[in-house]
Order: sequence, then structure tokens, then C-alpha cells
Amino acid sequence: MYGHVVILRPFCVNFSRSSREVKAPAELSKQMVHKLRGKSEFTVLVTVKQEHLNSGVILSIHHSEQRFLELESSGQRSEVRLHYRTKGQQAHTEVFPYSLADDQWHKVSVAISASHVILHVDCNRIYERVVEVPYMNIPEDASVWLGQRNAAHGFFKGVMQDVEIVVMPQGYISQCPDLNRTCPTCNDFHGLVQKIMELQDVLAKTSSKLSRAEEKMNGLDGCYCERTCTVKGVVYREDEGWTDGCRNCTCTNGTVQCEAITCPPPQCPATTAPAYVKGSCCMECQQFSFHSPQDRNMHRVVPSEPCPELNCPESEQITLNDRCCKVCRGHDFCSEGHGCVEHSDCVNLEAGDCCVCKDGFRPLREDNAYCEDIDECAEGKHYCRENTMCVNTPGSFMCICHTGYIRIDDYSCTEHDECLSGLHNCDQNALCFNMVGGHSCSCKPGYTGNGTVCKAMCDGLCQNGGTCISPNNCVCQQGFTGKRCETDIDECADGFVECDSKSTCVNLPGWYHCECRDGYHDNGLFSANGESCVDINECKTGRNTCANDTVCFNLDGGYDCRCPHGHNCTGDCIHDNKVKHSGQIWVLDSDRCSVCSCQAGQVMCRRMVCDCDNPNADLFCCPECDPRLSSQCLHQNGLLTYSSGDTWVENCQQCQCLQGQVDCWPLPCPPVDCEFTVVPEGECCPRCVTDPCLADTIRNDITKTCTDEHNISRFSGSSWIKHGTECTLCQCKNGHICCSVDPMCL
Repeated sequence: MYGHVVILRPFCVNFSRSSREVKAPAELSKQMVHKLRGKSEFTVLVTVKQEHLNSGVILSIHHSEQRFLELESSGQRSEVRLHYRTKGQQAHTEVFPYSLADDQWHKVSVAISASHVILHVDCNRIYERVVEVPYMNIPEDASVWLGQRNAAHGFFKGVMQDVEIVVMPQGYISQCPDLNRTCPTCNDFHGLVQKIMELQDVLAKTSSKLSRAEEKMNGLDGCYCERTCTVKGVVYREDEGWTDGCRNCTCTNGTVQCEAITCPPPQCPATTAPAYVKGSCCMECQQFSFHSPQDRNMHRVVPSEPCPELNCPESEQITLNDRCCKVCRGHDFCSEGHGCVEHSDCVNLEAGDCCVCKDGFRPLREDNAYCEDIDECAEGKHYCRENTMCVNTPGSFMCICHTGYIRIDDYSCTEHDECLSGLHNCDQNALCFNMVGGHSCSCKPGYTGNGTVCKAMCDGLCQNGGTCISPNNCVCQQGFTGKRCETDIDECADGFVECDSKSTCVNLPGWYHCECRDGYHDNGLFSANGESCVDINECKTGRNTCANDTVCFNLDGGYDCRCPHGHNCTGDCIHDNKVKHSGQIWVLDSDRCSVCSCQAGQVMCRRMVCDCDNPNADLFCCPECDPRLSSQCLHQNGLLTYSSGDTWVENCQQCQCLQGQVDCWPLPCPPVDCEFTVVPEGECCPRCVTDPCLADTIRNDITKTCTDEHNISRFSGSSWIKHGTECTLCQCKNGHICCSVDPMCL
């Protein structure tokens, strides 16, 4: 969604007083936030005439203590600064060395296109850089300030007009129509990369869903679908009935309900009698059979086949009513075939066999040929004691322990003390309390958290990246000391550092670095002790001020202007293409606080020496000599007051009070020669790390991809939930997969 948000047009506003509040109306602020929120392609346009050497804010979108977007011009340091926040909610400042504070009108545009920033001044492209991508996640109730950061800081002095934000590619065209257009923009490219990353995520999620679906389909053979019943491989629909042995069964709500078949009393005629027939559940009328040597008319019956020879003594041979031939006593009648069918066992008797229901089953008919399971749990015929749950099984039952209990024997469970056994999830700095069916965790005194995660508390908090490891006990980051890590260790003053002779030690908050001395520069290796500092050949590079009548002679760390033999040299100097006579002293046009002198062809410049006892001291160059209350500055927290000339460090910025104005600029950091860096919490400068997963900078680089568990290529910067988990977040960081588990998610 493209659009313009005009903040100030066509009138111009003269900003002069320091006690003012120039803030956009709430409706306009809301409109601007709505236009900018989530965007990565926009341009800030303004026309300004800033007072000489003033340092102030042109435009600031502010919420609480956070600057989401701010354009600042420092006349003190001749810089244009762009402040914003990255996706990791880190404050970032991009500094452009350029002076707008010269009492002249300037058209200024800062165009942001994802990681691409272009600064135009008076329709001239001054800088073009690749930066960290701004993250415009601006709160809806953010304030839009004009000519100041807030009610107390960053006061711009001068005239301003035509202030607007253009949310579209190459928004600077609306200010300078004749400028060249580039297509596509960096944001177009990043948008394409983002779409590909989103498609990758969709592909990964789809693959995960298909994988889970395949797993479920593979396991369907062992599960029952809702509102159907599966019996012996046959699927029955809801309310469908069937006969199972001597039972009538029905599928009801996905479960099998069976009842024994009801048999009517048989009405048998003469010469017949009721009897069970194999395969029948009810008695049927059967003809009498006579197996005695005579039939019913007393005629002798002769077997059609001879009886088998028995292998037992005649005294052990017996005659049965339903057999023609004798059998041995103890004969295995069951082996000859029987009618014991379901959950029934055949048992041999003296004169035949019978069916007996298995343990845990009861008969469905009188001859015990068909039996059904007894639900001991439903009928109360179990031995499960308290703290257990009875579960019916075919022919028996089992006792399951309730949650939080452990088994004593097959029928009994006792409470499980997770605290005593160590099988709990309490933090090591928490107390475990056993409860009925479970346990609870509570952080120890001096710690805070939910019991499963407890963190130590330190009064006043640990400063400068220190860690509170136990109540009121801070462990400081390297380079800091003090009870709360509030004191920076000056490694240079304490003699901890040995810099090479070609460099000098420079102390920084938390650490130091060896900076090359005048006349030397680093060869690109950036060694920690300054060994990489090498001599600058001022004669070859033209960085000398020797006059034309002398010859430049390079020295280690400097140079010499030598007069050729037989010549009468003046000893003059060439500075800014102007001749300065030997012994001449002057003030730089670009810096009125620097005094230069010409000595034997060499120009030496230094800051003006301040003498506060001199009533005519230049208060601009010597702000520390300004005794006026109006020249004092208020600290960002509103609690401290600084005198003109005082300096301090705040939020990784070095600040200075200059005649009532606070000017802050990014704290200088020594260069690091490594691929992966991290800025530790509470620190300001990056440190080298070998583990790419610890690096806090992720570049959306399509050349550095990762292959996830689905064999899908992911761009650097993309993130996804690991397959099979809910709390494991993975990221592709510069070609490496980095996964972490959120402990609060478990």
C-alpha cells in the first residue's frame, strides 16, 4: 500500500526556542504509523535551513524510550544520522559524514529500500549503503515529533518545511523529478526472497502434514474409526447387527454390544428328545438312538464293521450307552472332536466329554459350548484397591495406577513422591512440594520465576551486561568491575595492555584497542596489539605539506621536508592548496577549534587550549568554561544535570553537553576480523564468536542456504518449527541450521 504522509506543507516553521513541544496531532501520527507499519520501502523528505553548528532532530517517531525512526543532523560533528530498530529490536544508527548546519537551504531525502539506504542532498546522491534492514514494527500509539526527539531533548534550531514520508519505491523522485530511477529496487529483491522463504515454509509444513498423514494411514489397521466397529477383520457400520456364535451383536457408538441368543423351550414329539446339535445354539428335537445289542423290537443288532482292537485289559474295557464298541477306561473323547466353540475348553469325563468355560468367562447356553467375557470392572468382581483404575481385559482385568502414583503389586498403588525421587521439573533454585497426585515448584527466596525456571534477583540490576548468578551477586562481563558491574576498567591506565610501539592504547567501555599512531595505518590484519600498524609513506601518497622548493623524505611514522643542497628554501607549507609561511599560525576554516602552524614545511594541527580564567574564552570550543545555568544539559533519564563540556555514555552512544544542547553519536568500536560476531547483552561493541548460532546478525543472503529435515533448501534468515515438535524453533543463520527450545513452551 503506497501513499504520502504530509507532515508540514506548504508553510515553513522557524524553530528557535528550547522550551517547546512540536508534536503531530494524534490522528496524523496514527495515519503515519499505519502507513509505515511493516514497510521496508519508504523515503523521508524535508527542506531545512539549520543554524550553524546546531545539533538537533529533524523528525522522530518515538514510543516510550525507543526511537523507531529518527533523522538527526549534528552540526557539532558534521554528521547526518539515521536511527532505527532492527528485527531483533536492536537500536541501530547509520552515520553519514555531512554537514547540513551551515545556515543554507538544503533539500534532504533519505530513501530506505530494505537493506539499501540512499542519502540525497540538493538532488545529489551523497551516500549509498547496505545496512541492517529496518523493522517498522511501530506501536499504534507512537508519537511523531518535529524538530525535537521529545519534550526535553534534540532541539533543532533553524527553519523547516515540506516534511513528508513517501511510502513507495524511489520516493526521492517526488522531490527531485530529474533523478534517475533504478528498477527493480532492493526492496523488490528482498520481497522476492521473502516470498520464496514463505513458499519454503509452506512446502515444509505440507511435507510435515503429509508425513503425519502417512504415519496415521499406516496405523489405521490397528485402530477403530469413529462410529464403526471392526470384528475379526469385518467392519460393521453404526447400528448394524450380526451373529457371533451364540450371541446377537450390534455396533453402537463405535463399540460392540452383544447379548446371548434367547432359545424357546423345545416341543419335541414322541420318539424324539431335545439335544444340542453341533453348530446350533439352541436345543433341537433329535430321534432316539439305541446302541444296545438289540433294537427297539428286541432283534439282535450286528455292527456293520468290526470293533477296533483295544490295547487295555478286558477289566479296563467299558461299554457306553451311545456306542456300539467298547472303549478303554480313561479314553480321550475330546480328541475325537467336540462342540466346545468360543472361550470354552473340552474336558474328558469317565463316560464322555463336556465343555467348561474358561476362567473369566460364563456360559451362553447350558452345555457351555459358547461362553462370553465377564466384565469384572462393571460388575464389581475385581480386586483393584484405591488409587487405581480397573480396566477390563478378555477373561480378566488389570489395575492401572492413577496419575502421580506408582505400583505396589497387581492390585495396589501408592502415592509417588516426585520430589523425593528427583523425577520433577523444578528449577535447581526452586523448592519442590509433594502433592496428592503430583507436585508443585516455588522459587527460593532471592529468585523469581514460575518454579520450573527461576532467575536470581539483584537489587539495582547488573549493569553493562553483568549476570545475576545468585541473590545480589553479579558476575561482570570482561572489562567491567564493581558490585553492580558499574565501573569500566581502564585497561590502558592500569597497565594491562602492551600495544606495539607504532600504536597507542585507547580505552573503550568494556575493553580497549590499540590504535595506530599518527603517521601509521593498519595493513588490514587488525591485530589486537597494533602489530599490523605500518608506516604511511606521505611522500608517495601526497599526504605531505612540503613546499615546492623542498624534497619530501619519508620517515618511520612521519616525513621530513629537506632542502636540496645549494638551494635557499623558505620552509613554507602547502595546506588546502594554499601557501602558509614557516612560523605562521591560523585557525582552520572547517573547524574553528583547531589551531594549525607551519614549521619547516610541516603543518601541525591541535585543538585549541582552553583557559577558563580568560573571560574572553571561546565558549564554543571550550564549553567546559561556560558557567551559565542555561548551558547545562539534562541527562536522558531526567535525573542528572551536566555542565557544558561534560561527556557520558548512554545506550551505546557517547554524549556531550554543549551549551545546553546534548549531542550523541555511536560509540566507536574497534574493527573485528571474523565472520561471526555478537554484541553481548549490556555491551555496545561486537565480539568474535566461532559458533554461527551465537551470532546476532543474520543476512538474508540467497547464496547461503540450509537444508532442513525435509531436504528443503532454506535461505539465510528463514525460520521454522522443527518437524515433530512444538517448541523447537530452527533458523538458517548464514548457511548453518541453529535450533533452540523455548523452555516456557514445554
